[in-house]
Amino acid sequence: MSWSDPIADMLTRIRNGQSAGLEIIEMPASRLKSDIAKILKEEGYVTDYETEGDVKKVLRIALKYNAENKPVIRGIRRESKPGLRKFCGSKDVPRVLGGLGVAIISTSSGVMSGVEARRRKLGGEIICSVW
Repeated sequence: MSWSDPIADMLTRIRNGQSAGLEIIEMPASRLKSDIAKILKEEGYVTDYETEGDVKKVLRIALKYNAENKPVIRGIRRESKPGLRKFCGSKDVPRVLGGLGVAIISTSSGVMSGVEARRRKLGGEIICSVW
């Protein structure tokens, strides 16, 4: 488990779960991880997610596959790392694969997709990009 970067750990668990063909993956929960899972669900990259537990919360994500049993998420990459944070202004929000992917941004109004941040004219920290 990665204690220095729990978001990178989450993305790696998603990547590894899809390469192994798992339906559900589990990880320690946090509010930021739940917000990222919510955006992945809204954008259609995962089927569902849920948080369980009182003291030690667990985040469960149901991964999504297409008709040929191939993962819907073709790539997921951590952009802003603990050693090198990446920020963007409202006009510099990145477009992933020319709009085919999604960037997940942490703004002053919460975590949102790059499209939503561009629409609201907000900038912030680029958490990850998914395609």
